[in-house]
Amino acid sequence: MANIGFIGLGIMGRPMAKNLLKAGHSVVAFDAYATAALDDVVAAGATRAASSKEVASQTPIIITMVPDGPQVEEVVLGPGGILEGAKAGTLVIDMSSINPGVSQKVGKACTEKGVDFLDAPVSGGEPKAIDGTLAIMVGGDAAAFAKAEPILKNLGASVLLTGPVGAGNITKLANQIMVACNIAAMSEALVLATRCGLDPEVVFNAVKGGLAGSTVLNAKAPMLIARNFKPGFKIKLHQKDLRNALQTAEANNVYLPFTALVQQMLNSLIADGKGDLDHSAIATVIETLSHVEVKKPA
Repeated sequence: MANIGFIGLGIMGRPMAKNLLKAGHSVVAFDAYATAALDDVVAAGATRAASSKEVASQTPIIITMVPDGPQVEEVVLGPGGILEGAKAGTLVIDMSSINPGVSQKVGKACTEKGVDFLDAPVSGGEPKAIDGTLAIMVGGDAAAFAKAEPILKNLGASVLLTGPVGAGNITKLANQIMVACNIAAMSEALVLATRCGLDPEVVFNAVKGGLAGSTVLNAKAPMLIARNFKPGFKIKLHQKDLRNALQTAEANNVYLPFTALVQQMLNSLIADGKGDLDHSAIATVIETLSHVEVKKPA
């Protein structure tokens, strides 16, 4: 059993920290903003820390799970950050979904301090964070991965080293492109079916066992049909991921037309005050333009 620091206790981080406790690890936790979540994790058995530096001074392995690259830089590189408290040989595992270039920048700074770094973003949203079955995509060297893998297996059903530092987040961007475009395609299909007088639930059940079936379809179609947009993964977070994908594509001269189109849908939803809804609400853009609501017939 390991002594693990955990920084960032949002929708994903809180259940992940609790799963480490359930597995028998000791956890030192900190979140500068989610005080109620920090209280909850402490009540579950974690030790409270007052800063990222304090977490690093008490633990040899530190997991960070924060919203985006600037927050990763803040908790690792900033004043009172991890590198101020970490000893040589410490392992930092950043499980945030961020721009791969930021991962490489933070990894380089860690290496200069004698600290190992992995980028290890996840897929699966809140439900899989709760039940410990996330897909975890890791970038870094093999020795650091070997040290982290047993711990990460307490959080995910799939833990795979995808390449050097930054590769984890490139893989996550690929994942997020596929998820976003899948939701958009599902939305168009179910809006069309509903407009033509079909029960969208029947259509979903008819196609889910065929080539169109997917984990995304199985998770998001029932939410759309039930008009349940309680966030498992928020619109504003997916918008951030696609922004990072488009920036990475621009830097590498890659053409991503479908990603850009779905990003505009996400931007529109955020402008309409829907950024905290589940990303299945992408469908509402298609519904609004088509004057159709996907739901079971009355």
